[in-house]
Amino acid sequence: MYLYITFAVIAIGIFLFVKDYFTIDTTSILIMSLFIVSGVLNPEEGFAGFNHPATITLGCMFVISAAIFKTGLIDGLSSKIIRIAKINYVFALMVFCVTAAVFSAFINDTAVVAILIPMALVVCRETDIPPSRLLIPISFSALFGGTCTLIGTSTNILVSSYAKKLGSEAFGMFEFSLAALCISVIGLTYIFIVAPILLPKRHGKEHFLKKEAEDYMTEVQILSENPDIDKPLTKSKLIQDFQAQILTIKRRHWRVYEINEETVLRENDVIKILIDPRKLAKLKELKTYSFTGADASLDDHNEKKVYEVMIPYGSYLAGKSLKQINFRNTYYSSVLAIRHRKETITKNVSNVPLKEGDMLLLFASEKSLQTLTSEKLIVTLSEYQERKLNLKKAIPALLILIGVILSAALNLTSILISALVGALLVVTTTILKPKEAYEAIEWKVIFMVAGVLSMGKALEKTGGSELISELIFNSIGGLDPRITLSLLFLFTFLSTNVLSSKAAAVLMTPIVISLAEIMQVDPKPFLIAVMFACSLTFMTPVSYPTNTMVYAPGNYKFNDYLKIGTPLNFIIWIAASFIIPIFFPF
Repeated sequence: MYLYITFAVIAIGIFLFVKDYFTIDTTSILIMSLFIVSGVLNPEEGFAGFNHPATITLGCMFVISAAIFKTGLIDGLSSKIIRIAKINYVFALMVFCVTAAVFSAFINDTAVVAILIPMALVVCRETDIPPSRLLIPISFSALFGGTCTLIGTSTNILVSSYAKKLGSEAFGMFEFSLAALCISVIGLTYIFIVAPILLPKRHGKEHFLKKEAEDYMTEVQILSENPDIDKPLTKSKLIQDFQAQILTIKRRHWRVYEINEETVLRENDVIKILIDPRKLAKLKELKTYSFTGADASLDDHNEKKVYEVMIPYGSYLAGKSLKQINFRNTYYSSVLAIRHRKETITKNVSNVPLKEGDMLLLFASEKSLQTLTSEKLIVTLSEYQERKLNLKKAIPALLILIGVILSAALNLTSILISALVGALLVVTTTILKPKEAYEAIEWKVIFMVAGVLSMGKALEKTGGSELISELIFNSIGGLDPRITLSLLFLFTFLSTNVLSSKAAAVLMTPIVISLAEIMQVDPKPFLIAVMFACSLTFMTPVSYPTNTMVYAPGNYKFNDYLKIGTPLNFIIWIAASFIIPIFFPF
């Protein structure tokens, strides 16, 4: 009975992952809860994902990565990267792809892509290279780099730790690096040759939308005898008749910061509004408004401007609407438009659920922008401001990262212990404050991993993994192990285009270990195939977080990923089918 419940819960989970009704972490915790409530797992087994070695290691690596970024180590190279990239498109493509691949091998790939996107956009603006020609290659290159080391992606850590828990041998830091490098060279060669041909020459609409928004913004002053005087905003003609979006209100020599539906307008208020040009023409016909502008005596630091920003992976804003979090009054900022997957939304933006990778046109002061950026709610795209390199903290942070890598690579200790010690050193040496370390952890990923681990545990406990393995063996087990590996790789990477890569990894790991036992072969080639297949997914913008992150800034369409990603995925599949058995014979 429990076996049927397990398959039913997994089926529900897959349905929710595909339909995207909830965020991935919410779906993962829901799956875990269903296993506990149904009795398939007891509470201790259900919550075991939170103290799983993979979960703890991931949390520690997030802290170490944050220390590297905070010290400005990558930003210190930004001027050189941008200078080389400005030479021409080929140089830009190569320098950004190689940079993304190298850094992603050792630190969080989503953070690497998040910092490279603004740098790439600077190059695009100054050289007239369309962003669509650079951003997908950056994302794909980060995925290739992530496969090269054990700490390169969370999927590698997850599969290795989970396999060890199931009795298989854990992977070393660079154990599969040569195989990954061979595949990466093939993938990067494809990108360098094919990207200039297949990628669209499509400039982002946001630049024009920003200019348009600035053109449609104006300041009006409420004159005496104006019918809106002493009325709340919801009942004013500005809102009801002219559908204006209220951005700021200046009253005498101070600004009204709390603006909501009940804010009452007063005589001589100066209001900055965003309004349709046809409505603006009609508004100018009235004699109860003045368009002479506002008193410019307010502090420039608090003066608001229009910025292009992006919601990064793990942002608190993802999954919520602006109205839900009272965004305007919490951060003293207004969102003028949202670039949401395929569409640009300019009306009723406060009610739109935000998603990771969405671009926003933000009307905010520099101070508010800094607050939003420091809380990792947004990434600024309008301009790139590099962090100042802090050598006093950069050198210890780099030494800690090297120590974590070497101690695990030389088998002095496990990656769990080395990462834990590294994270503690980052805090005790004051590179990061305890609060910063806590905020550096992508809790969405932690909860997602803890939740999906319950799927693997349920399959293992109920015998589901053995049953599936036997079915696979009966179907293809008589084939050459290399063909079996190839088919597993194909099935896994196709699954990750509709499922979370972590969910696919957790589902496949116990299955391939059981299959290897039945076939009486070494499970390592199968496990590496699962690792690579879960990370190297290029066919859709939702197959991996970095693909989602570049979707809006590059003004891509879904078909762009299919056009360049599908051939790449199949090339990598064929290459991996030959390369993995060479380095890891059965």
